[in-house]
Amino acid sequence: MAGSSRAFVLRHTRLRPVPGLEPIRLHLADDALALWRAVQLETGDADAPIPYWAFAWGGGLAIAHYLRDRPQTVAGRRILDLASGSGLCAIAALQAGASAATAVDIDVRAVTAIRLNARANGGRLTVLQRDVLDDEPPDVDVILAGDCWYEAGLAARVLPWLRRAGEAGIDVLVGDPGRAHLPVAELVELAAYDVRTTTELEDLDHRRGRVYSLRPREPVGAVS
Repeated sequence: MAGSSRAFVLRHTRLRPVPGLEPIRLHLADDALALWRAVQLETGDADAPIPYWAFAWGGGLAIAHYLRDRPQTVAGRRILDLASGSGLCAIAALQAGASAATAVDIDVRAVTAIRLNARANGGRLTVLQRDVLDDEPPDVDVILAGDCWYEAGLAARVLPWLRRAGEAGIDVLVGDPGRAHLPVAELVELAAYDVRTTTELEDLDHRRGRVYSLRPREPVGAVS
């Protein structure tokens, strides 16, 4: 499967600079719907997930801009990139000076794309294919969670896991262009960027991507 997934990624993408973040190059696809259909045919699964790994999405782009502008956020620190997709956030963290980066995704082709993209950018990162949302918080300093809010079931699992991580002393950065399941009331906006996504699956070619931290919980018994 590793060999076939590598061939699949290379066959359906081109290595190119990320718009607005040109020092980063990713293997990106030209046509989301055509690639999605190719994944369905390759796997024989009509319900195969969207190939998130082949595009730069609004939330990940916002996080990458934020780390470029504020490298001290991750410099010398260990990061985990949740639902990494293309590996954009992990690669941006390494370029900002992170001491170690781990990219996690459940899609075997995402894992392949992340490895190819890391190599293309001269970065060394750990890539894991697994669902970590039932695990205890990882042994890292910062978690990057870009574009995790597009589906209600996933969003319902991500927020409690990020909360547990925050309570364990891990800094959390969330990136999103304002999707329906983004828990805005649980977040504090840190920055916003005009970003250009690389897929027509987003509503607009240019979107406003925002970066958030988790809103601190009020102490039990606090009076508002």
